[in-house]
Amino acid sequence: MSGRSSLYAAVFVRALATGMIGVLVGLYLAKLRLGEAALGVVVGAGLAGAALASAVATFRGNRGGRRGFLVGLAVLGAGGGLGVALATDPFVLGAAAFLGMLNGMGRDRGAALILEQSLLPATTDDAGRTRAFAVYNICQDAGHAFGGLLAGLPALLSKTAGLGEIPAFRASVAVYAGLCLLPAVFYVALPAALLAPASRAAAPLSPGTRRVLWKICPLFAMDSLGGGFLTSALLAYFFHERFGVQEGAIGMLFFGARVLNALSHLGAAWLAKRIGLVNTMVFTHIPSSLLLATVPFAPSFEVAAVLFLLREGLVEMDVPTRQSYVMAVVRPEERTFASGATHLVRMGAWAVAPSFAGLLMGMAQAAPLLVGAGLKIAYDLLLYASFRKLPPPEERPS
Repeated sequence: MSGRSSLYAAVFVRALATGMIGVLVGLYLAKLRLGEAALGVVVGAGLAGAALASAVATFRGNRGGRRGFLVGLAVLGAGGGLGVALATDPFVLGAAAFLGMLNGMGRDRGAALILEQSLLPATTDDAGRTRAFAVYNICQDAGHAFGGLLAGLPALLSKTAGLGEIPAFRASVAVYAGLCLLPAVFYVALPAALLAPASRAAAPLSPGTRRVLWKICPLFAMDSLGGGFLTSALLAYFFHERFGVQEGAIGMLFFGARVLNALSHLGAAWLAKRIGLVNTMVFTHIPSSLLLATVPFAPSFEVAAVLFLLREGLVEMDVPTRQSYVMAVVRPEERTFASGATHLVRMGAWAVAPSFAGLLMGMAQAAPLLVGAGLKIAYDLLLYASFRKLPPPEERPS
């Protein structure tokens, strides 16, 4: 298996686990009757653990031992998942979520991506970079999609194995823990040459990279703060409470959403070649946020589902283009740090937002959706103003 194939396989399996738990954790805590505030705390704790791991990857990930670091992340994820499966106390659940970096976002974002995305450009050239990231994200969202389907596992276990409601959820979370461990197999298969530490000669960042990161990191933090109000766990909880739909229907909804996410990545690569990376990031993201803001006003679950799916067909088009753009405008030896810095601010913002979103949802169910959409629109406008005049190498005049 080539290095690129190993990275694709690892991200698919990890996203499968993330897509599953992103739907299940909100419903699981609802079955335990822990309430919106506890949901926000548990999701926030998991994202805080992921943010800490991202910090370690950012500042230490370029110094060797990348394989061991990636395998360690898989082991911790599995251990934390088992803790969540067994616990009932909110504080114990929060501690297990923190240890296992449980991702209630429902989208695979974390420390492993920092290293994977810094390695991926070395497997291709500038012309193929955006497509490589598009395929990487297709694998990721295919995992998210099938993970959404796996969120129907508790209902299946209840019917076929005769398990009670809570035991069926616990068994399903244990399956999630097993999936978290599986990427370790693919990390072991990565070529040693690909994992070789980058040169330390460029430890002080170049002035150009420093300027880019100082400008782009606060913007990514704003975008992720909005995303933290829109985790899959909170959205699943919203659909469950607002429309009374169960995990099977919600799992199918998220399956459809992730399929659309995956298809949109190919569209993003095609569009970026014609209008540029920054334009693709901005002009697909704003309509997605406007669509999201209409979901709380839908008269039925069917209408809300259609609006949500339309939004999901656009919202992820900025992901491969954003990743490709950041890797393109920094030097190769600075990619791990740049990937880590941008991921770190995103993880930090994601960790902060869910607790507030849970409190807001307790007062008004639609509040997190509206706040999240507003923050994302503000991010898009500021991003366009700041970076429209800094194209990546392939878009500059020869």
